Amino acid sequence: MTVQIHDGNHWQTVCALTDLQPGRGVAVLLPDADQVALFRGRDGELYAVDNLDPFSGAPVLSRGLLGSRGDRPTLTSPMYKQVYDLTDGRCLDEDTAPDGTPAVLRRWPVRVLPVEAAA
Repeated sequence: MTVQIHDGNHWQTVCALTDLQPGRGVAVLLPDADQVALFRGRDGELYAVDNLDPFSGAPVLSRGLLGSRGDRPTLTSPMYKQVYDLTDGRCLDEDTAPDGTPAVLRRWPVRVLPVEAAA
């Protein structure tokens, strides 16, 4: 099984599903230089969001911690500990980043395909 992320134009194969450890993230560099934080939840669900932390400006979200608030899957930034809802990318702690922009992570469509279908 292979994991693909849609870059806005087409699906990019980024890794094998077995490369992703449940509960951990990896950084993925898409061809147009976008950095994506890719996670496999402990329930097997895949999430892909921007890797750039809006509060620190550092590309570190792939090192964040997965968790939940109620029934919502979350990602906690390793820098200043803001928590993001993985279903919509919203920061649950603050509405705006230090530069005044909305504190929302871009979400990337992600899918799993059998190896022969991904070729």
